[in-house]
Parts: sequence; C-alpha cells; structure tokens
Amino acid sequence: MSKILEKCVYTQLRDYYQYQNYLTPDQSGFRPNHSTTTALLKVCNDIQAGMEQGNLTGAIFLDFAKAFDTVDHGILLQKLKNSGIGDSTLSWFQSYVSDRSQFVSISDSTSLPLPVTCGVPQGSILGPLLFTIFINDLPNVCKASTVHMYADDTVIYTSKPNLPQLEAVLQEQFTGVEKWIANNKLFLNTDKTVTMLFGTAPKLHKLQTPHLCVGTKSNGTLTTVTSLKYLGMWLDPNLSFGPHIEKLSSKLYPKLGALYRNKSCLSPAVRKQIVQQMLMPAIEYGDVVYAATPQTHLQKLTTLYNSFCRFVLQCNYMTHHCDMLKELNWPSLDSRRTLHLSNLVFKSFSGKLPPYLNMLLPRQFPHPITSDPGPAPYLQYHNTKRKWLDPHFPTEHRKYGITSQTPSNLPPV
Repeated sequence: MSKILEKCVYTQLRDYYQYQNYLTPDQSGFRPNHSTTTALLKVCNDIQAGMEQGNLTGAIFLDFAKAFDTVDHGILLQKLKNSGIGDSTLSWFQSYVSDRSQFVSISDSTSLPLPVTCGVPQGSILGPLLFTIFINDLPNVCKASTVHMYADDTVIYTSKPNLPQLEAVLQEQFTGVEKWIANNKLFLNTDKTVTMLFGTAPKLHKLQTPHLCVGTKSNGTLTTVTSLKYLGMWLDPNLSFGPHIEKLSSKLYPKLGALYRNKSCLSPAVRKQIVQQMLMPAIEYGDVVYAATPQTHLQKLTTLYNSFCRFVLQCNYMTHHCDMLKELNWPSLDSRRTLHLSNLVFKSFSGKLPPYLNMLLPRQFPHPITSDPGPAPYLQYHNTKRKWLDPHFPTEHRKYGITSQTPSNLPPV
C-alpha cells in the first residue's frame, strides 16, 4: 500500500512541477525523455562549440559525498514550501521523511535501530524527485558558466579565449558553489572533485602549463586530470574519444577471451544471446556521442564487433566480415550508429528529447513537402551560409547538431 500511495503522490508532484516549469532544464536525472546519453551530448556539444570558436573550455567535475544520504530535512521542506507546496502537504512530507530508523542484519543477528536524521529514503519512489528538488537551485549560483547535472553528478564549465580568463571565471563560480554547498549542508569530496581543460590540440600545445588552477576554501587546489570517466564515458582534452574506445576494447576483449575458453559448453543460440545481451550494450552505449569521431578510432570498435561475430559463428580469421553479418542478419556497426542517430533525430521532432537537444536541430524544411513520388526530401541544416564541414574548425563535424543532420542520418519526411 505504501508504494501505491508514494506513486500517487509522486505523479501529482511531478505533474505540478512540469506544469509550473519549475525544474531546471540543466538536470537530466530522474526525468522522462532524459538519459546519460542526452546529458553527454549536451556537455560534449558545448565543449566542441568552444573549440570551434578557438576557445579553451575548463570544466569542474563535482563529487558530492553521499549526496542522497545528507539531504537536510528542514532545508528540503523549506524548498518545497518555496516551490508552492501548501502547509497541509508540507506536513505530509515532514511525516514522510522523519521518524525513520535503520539497522544492520547479518544472518540471524540484527543490530539496534538508529534514527535517520537526514537524507531521502533510499529505494523509494519519491526519493529521487525530492533530491532533484533539493539540488534544483544549484545552477542559479553559476551565472557566468554552464551547469549540467545528472542526479548528483555535476559538471560546471565555461569557454574563454585564454587560460587566465578561464581560471578567473571558474574560481569565482567554484567559490559560489562551495558557499551553496555549505548553506545546504552538503559535503564536497575535494579529493575527487577535479578539473579538466579542453581545446584543440594546437591550442593546448601553445600553453606552457596546460592545467587549471582552481583553489578551494581549505586553501587547497583542485587536481587537473587529462582523462576522466563521466557518466560512463571517458573524456579526453580534445574530445577525440580515442581513450574511451581504447578502454572499452581493453575491457571487452578479456571478457570475449573468457567466453572463448568456455565455447565448448555454449550452443550457437546461447553464444548469440550472450553477445547481444552482455557485450553489445557496452559497445553501443553512447555511440551517438562519438559517431563522427575519426575512422582510425572507430575501426577498433569495428574489429571488436567482428570478433563478436566470429565467436558466435565459430569462424576462422579468414572469414570475411560481410559473410558473417549476412549469416547472422546483423547490420554493420556503422549502420547501428546511423540508426541510433536517426532514432535520436526522430525523437527530437516527436518532442521526446530534452529541450537542450531539441534547440540544436532546425525546425525548417529545405523545401515544401509534396506528394511527388520522386526522392523523399530530407531535413537539412537550414543556415545555408554555414558549411557542413568548416576546414578551419576540424571539430565542427563532431558536434551533435551537425552530425545528426547529415542526410544519411535523417529519416525522410
């Protein structure tokens, strides 16, 4: 019964905030039509836009310590009140989050219960939404930069033409974030909160010290890294995604080797199911983010994909990959990525993507839709003054707003 009641309250609260347009568009966690992939597309597209303009982009990746478990109940209730929740409903929420206890049970032994004085209930239906409301005003602190959140995974970034300007803005923004964290009684793990500097290879090569200097209130300095795993994807300073593909390959090849060692007890149907359900999700995760990365990197994934096919069919290395794909009735890896991009664009025009991605695609047709039986018209970039590939900015073709609009990736209208 409690889950049914929670679901009813959750639905009403969610619909209320959607109607009021209260929740920040910079939050991608626990929201319909949002995902880690859409968050990655947003952040990477903004960084690549900075590269296009010849700027450096600095990012601070925040690491909250037990964010869900340290939510202050008094502050949460005040934020609910500020959002328009009435007194009687506030009393219900106060009863919901208070007077809870926790204990540890091992075998037949159980510890004494201890009261839970803070945090949102873990595993509950309302917990994620309450945390979203609690952290909703964080972007208001960063007026001179962009903030994007996926639950408590938060990144602050901005682009500037030179390193001193970039450091000055990031320092100001981070100081404000530290004050917000202290006022909301959250805790920041400064050892795991890191900075990263993005830019084109020539731009970064000109810097004598290609790292960011951002200080903390404890007189420390945030660590600058050259690679970082963000929402399941490894980022590098040039956003080439080469390190991500390398790490993905080094992770999947050992798993494939373990399967080869046990192939004698696996039927062809089981081998195919294992690849489809255990290996392919890893290789396809976020593939639209790096769909336009150089073929020198993508070819490594294609080779890995072909190894999957050989394992399923038990073919030798002389078997051509086209023959294997035909026998399995599987599309090529490039075709899979193209399909995922087309699906993403279709969702955008169907209103099933976040606003921050919808705004990257045009809403104009290159010519009127007619009943002419000739070739179907395709949606294309509506700014005719801008080329598909600008030779001055080699990163432009990797932007989502450009990549997804190439005719081969778009459905006919």
